[in-house]
Amino acid sequence: MLATDLLTDAYTRVSQTVHTVLRNATVFTLTYRADPETNTIAWLVWHLTRVQDDHVSHLAGVEQLWTSDGWSERFDLPFDSLATGYAQTAEDVAAVRADASLLQDYFDAVHERTMAYIQGLNEADFARVVDRSWSPPVTVAVRLVSVLDDDTQHAGQAAFVRGLAVRAGR
Repeated sequence: MLATDLLTDAYTRVSQTVHTVLRNATVFTLTYRADPETNTIAWLVWHLTRVQDDHVSHLAGVEQLWTSDGWSERFDLPFDSLATGYAQTAEDVAAVRADASLLQDYFDAVHERTMAYIQGLNEADFARVVDRSWSPPVTVAVRLVSVLDDDTQHAGQAAFVRGLAVRAGR
């Protein structure tokens, strides 16, 4: 099995989790917080999608869909247009109040771009260095696995929060 096949399978599993979390989710479910400092489903899905959009766009050498396709305007968040959610506050988390359809549409657009990028890679492409500020330098393979790890964790967190929200009657 090729690395492209493994990554395609893994990113598809993230997509399946995100779709399950968002299925029939109300705004109340999407904004549920177990306490005032925790992340919401809306923020988690927005953030994992933003990170994937940012990092894969950088790898592909193209503008992020967030800005090029007008997602920033559709979400209308009170953040810098290039914000990905990194180091945001509890108040920032609360500001992400998108509905399930908007979250899923943005996620699906980014997922589609990610799949096209991965499918266009050959085995030698994975060794290309994309960030020399780390030791060892970050390659395409390392960056894709890093994004996948982040996405998997946040999708799992979103699924957990959905369970809490449902148990709380949300």
